Amino acid sequence: MKPTPEQTAAVDAAITSRRSLRAFLPTPVPRETLVDILQVAARAPSGTNTQPWKVYVLTGESRRSLSQQVRAAYDDPAVSAQHHEDYAYYPRQWQSPYIDRRRKVGWDLYSLLGIAKGDKERMHAQHGRNYAFFDAPVGLMFTIDRVMEQGSWLDYGMFLQNIMVAARARGLDTCPQAAWTQFHRIILPAIGASPDEKLVCGMSLGYADTDAIENTLQTERESVTNFARFLE
Repeated sequence: MKPTPEQTAAVDAAITSRRSLRAFLPTPVPRETLVDILQVAARAPSGTNTQPWKVYVLTGESRRSLSQQVRAAYDDPAVSAQHHEDYAYYPRQWQSPYIDRRRKVGWDLYSLLGIAKGDKERMHAQHGRNYAFFDAPVGLMFTIDRVMEQGSWLDYGMFLQNIMVAARARGLDTCPQAAWTQFHRIILPAIGASPDEKLVCGMSLGYADTDAIENTLQTERESVTNFARFLE
């Protein structure tokens, strides 16, 4: 069935308006809305319909408790040094243009917040806001069974994108967060995950604080002519 122009515009708007926001209002999100988002997102494709995603939805006390545990570890240098990511999210050796893009978005955010280069205390504090889910009322933790291989991680990315787009379609915003993965040894037992699961990432979800300066950050995207080749 051919979509109407209005349907196409609605889908495009949900995708292009998605941004990683870093300040949320405390306004609760109804459980039925969260269920709807996850149900829609579960239509993501996966190799031979394996559906490798597992989701832990944290609100209320469970969210507060996990945040407190992880933030305490993060703020203690000796304890933090004992925690390491379970998988390499970023390249072990950076090169251009990726390192340039990484640096730019980092300094663009710090500039908005008035954080100067070398201000390690404020950088630490800002990064630590990850562990409060940027004050969002909903925190999501995503795991995958350790037996699953690289193809299932590709499937997982499509599932995560579906969640973020479905949230936008309902007036909600998100921030996917790899920052949580360093503390997987704290998080997995706290959320009741089995030892056979690996933490993929976390995500903040809620209503955007439109008055927060950090939410004015607009990241750049390369043009199609820079990343695509059309072969005829």
